Amino acid sequence: MNIEELRAYCLNKKGVTEEFPFDELTLVFKVLGKMFVLSGLDHHPPKINLKCDPEKAIELREAYDGVIYGGYHMSKKHWNTVEISSLPAQFIIELIDHSYDLVVAKMPVKLRNTLKEL
Repeated sequence: MNIEELRAYCLNKKGVTEEFPFDELTLVFKVLGKMFVLSGLDHHPPKINLKCDPEKAIELREAYDGVIYGGYHMSKKHWNTVEISSLPAQFIIELIDHSYDLVVAKMPVKLRNTLKEL
């Protein structure tokens, strides 16, 4: 998966926007204003930060070389940094979906209902 494919996939999900809130090189995807994917566009190989269940985060880091460490500049407990070019695209999609679902699950009911209506 490359950054263009990542972008297309994320923007196709309900309630997702893209922003550059930190600087012109850090692309952030948000669902109803909450971050679920961050990508430093200047990283080679390309890397993304994804929210992850804490226990699953540790398992992924131990099982896959492409899940390289706890989220760069993020909570190491709740975020992983992933090299998107070193793992199968379908696996990256599953990790993106997991991140999106975790963020949505923590939203207030009113926001989750808004998302359902989109």
